[in-house]
Amino acid sequence: MKKILVPVDFSTPSEYAAKTAAKIAKKLNSEVHLLHMIELPKGIIDMGAGSNFSIPESMIYVQKVRDKLLDFKQEFFSEKTVVKHAIRFQRPYQGILDYGKKIKVDLIVMGSRGHSEFEEMLIGSNTEKVVRSSKTPVLVVKREDKFKTKNFVFASSFKSNKKAAFEKFLVFANFFDVKIHLLKVNTPHKFENTHSSIEKIKEFIKDYDLPKYTIDVYNDSSVERGILNFSKDVDADLIALRTHGRSGLSHIFNGSITKHVSKKAQKPMLTINV
Repeated sequence: MKKILVPVDFSTPSEYAAKTAAKIAKKLNSEVHLLHMIELPKGIIDMGAGSNFSIPESMIYVQKVRDKLLDFKQEFFSEKTVVKHAIRFQRPYQGILDYGKKIKVDLIVMGSRGHSEFEEMLIGSNTEKVVRSSKTPVLVVKREDKFKTKNFVFASSFKSNKKAAFEKFLVFANFFDVKIHLLKVNTPHKFENTHSSIEKIKEFIKDYDLPKYTIDVYNDSSVERGILNFSKDVDADLIALRTHGRSGLSHIFNGSITKHVSKKAQKPMLTINV
């Protein structure tokens, strides 16, 4: 993993993302790119007659942002880690996607603002928009965590069309000495017997050289509850999910999740859109 992109807005969630990215970069010797997006008022961009901002004022403003980025870099990253920074003038989520493509990043690490329900943390935010649109895996960090790499959960239906997402997940997981929990959740409304589920997972992974792994079939009232409950049972350090390009995570994590369960979904989530 050569390049990691960390969008920075100097909020507490972006600090959490930076700390996680720093740990990954140190372990994998990755290059980190800090990106700050500025949506300037029209007056600053135009600089024409009647503008409320002068060019010197605008330059001072940008310089202050640059200084804050340099302080951010010094605070959260080791001197041994190669850290570059950039400032772009664009809508945040589109700027993040465009810059990631330009420098060909391997991973985007983003913070998510901390509301009580997981859906509220993502839907409508820049993080959710990036998750929904990015073809690069996005690691969503919800709180300050030590980011352990012992147990990763990959939750899926394990249909053949999910293999592209699984392959992207393996690229990430194989950098670590991690046990992968292959999770299929069965629900009363879409039930499949355990034997059939296990055979489906075995068929799905037969062409892959996997590290340590388990095959897990979990029964619960809904897929989302099963993912959260199982991940809690195994003390997962990361949950990996394939996302849908049109709806982000909303098709998986919807209003049926109670606040209590949602509050427990605080571990980093690797989202893969294919």
